[in-house]
Amino acid sequence: MEIKIYNTLTRQKEPFTPLSPDGKTVKMYTCGQTVYNDIHIGNARFYVVFDAVRRYLTHCGYDVQYMQNFTDIDDKIIARAIEENRTVDDIAETFIARTLEDLEKLNVLPTTRNPRATQEMPAIIDMISRLIENGVAYEKNGTVFFDTSRVSDYGKLSRKKLDDLLAGARVEVDGDKRAPADFVLWKPAKEGEPFWESPWSNGRPGWHIECSAMAYKHLGEEIDIHGGGTDLIFPHHENEIAQTEAITGKTFARFWMHNGVITVDHKKMSKSRGNFQTLRQVAEKFPHDVIRFYLLSGHYRMPMEFGFPLIEAAAKGLERVRNCYNALARATPTGSGDAPTPFDTATHVEKFHASMRDDFNTADAITAIFEWVKQVNTTLAQGEGLSDAVAGELLKQLSDMCGLLGISPEERTDITDGNAPDEAFIETQIAARTAAKKARDFALADQIRNALAEKGVLLEDTREGVIWKRV
Repeated sequence: MEIKIYNTLTRQKEPFTPLSPDGKTVKMYTCGQTVYNDIHIGNARFYVVFDAVRRYLTHCGYDVQYMQNFTDIDDKIIARAIEENRTVDDIAETFIARTLEDLEKLNVLPTTRNPRATQEMPAIIDMISRLIENGVAYEKNGTVFFDTSRVSDYGKLSRKKLDDLLAGARVEVDGDKRAPADFVLWKPAKEGEPFWESPWSNGRPGWHIECSAMAYKHLGEEIDIHGGGTDLIFPHHENEIAQTEAITGKTFARFWMHNGVITVDHKKMSKSRGNFQTLRQVAEKFPHDVIRFYLLSGHYRMPMEFGFPLIEAAAKGLERVRNCYNALARATPTGSGDAPTPFDTATHVEKFHASMRDDFNTADAITAIFEWVKQVNTTLAQGEGLSDAVAGELLKQLSDMCGLLGISPEERTDITDGNAPDEAFIETQIAARTAAKKARDFALADQIRNALAEKGVLLEDTREGVIWKRV
C-alpha cells in the first residue's frame, strides 16, 4: 500500500518511493542534540516521532539507514564547560550518555549511526574547501562564509526570499562578510577554546556545515528523508540545502519532514526561554511509556501543548488499552478451537494502517486502537465467548498496532521492589476477596484490596471479573 508524506519543500503530501535502485533502501537523516544539557520534553517529541516513522517504514519492508548526529562542539557546550570548570569533551560525553539513556527508556530504537561533529572534521574541512573552489564561499581573516547570493533558489524550503532577508536586516553587516544573509562555515577559535587546524585558521566549524558534511559522507549525495523540528527549517535546513546542492548539483533530500514544537501557554518550549521541563523531570511523575503515548497522541506536524493534565489523560488512555489486553489474556476460552471471531476488528486494524500510511498520522492511529478496544470490550461485556485461537489473534492484533508505535499493550513488569508480591500471591488474595464479598464480609474484602494497594497492586472490578495491575 502507498505511503504519503507531507513534504515541507513542496507543501503537499506526496507518494513515497525510495531513491535506491532496489526500491527498498531508505536513507534518512535527522538533526540530533547539541549536547550541553538533558533533553527536554520538546526534544523527546522529535525523537519519538521519527522513531515511529522509522518503525513503520521498516514494517512496510524498507531497509532504513537511519542516521542522527550529535553536535558536540558549540558555544553553549563551551560556556557550560567554563562555568563548571570541566572540559568540553567531558560535558559532551556526559550528555550524550544521558541522552542515550533517556532514549532507551522512551523505547526509541538505536539509529544506524550517530556521528559526532568532532569526529568528522576532515569531512567538514573538505566540504568547505570544495565550496570555496566552486565560488560559493569566501574567506576573510580566518573566517569562511557561504555566499548566499550565488544560490539562485536560496529560501526554497522556508519560502523566504533573499531580497527580503537583505532588506529586512536590522543589524549592520559583519565587517568580514559581504551580506547579512551570508553565514559562517568556519571560524577562528577564541583564546582557550578547542580548535582544529584548517587552511584558514585554527578554529571550528559553523553549525550548519556539520550536518551537510556528515550526511554527505555517510549517506551520499542524495537522501530520501531529512527531518527535524519546525524551528530548524530556517536557517539550519535552508543552509544545509544550499551547501550540499552547491557541491553536488543534485537534490539533497527528496522529502523534508518537520515535527511541530511543544508549547507552554502557547509559546515554544525552549531552553533559551527557560520554560522547559526536562524529560527526566517529567519522568519523575509519569512512566516513560505514558510520556511516549502522550507525545504520539497528536499529529506530528502540529504544535502540541504541554501540561500534566494532558499527560494524565494519555495515561488513562493507555490504561484502557492495557486493561483490554489483560482481559483478553485472562478470558476463559469457550467454543471450538476453530470458531470464527464473533465480531469484525479488521476494519479498525485497517484504519490504523491507513492512518500511518497517510503521513504517519499517529493521532488517528491511536483513535483506531481506542475504537478497536471499545468493540472488544463491548463484546466481552456481552458474555460472548472466545476460543483460544480467536483470543490469540486479537491479542496479536493489539500487540502489532501498539508495537508499531513503540508501546507495549502489556502491563509493565519492571518492578524493582524485592517485596513486590508475585502473581500467584495476588491471585490467591483476589480469590480470598471474592469469597469475602460472596459471604458479604465487605470489611474483609476492603482490607484485602487496601493491603494489595499498599504493595503497588490495584484491583478493578469488571463484568468479566477482577482485573489487577501494578503501579
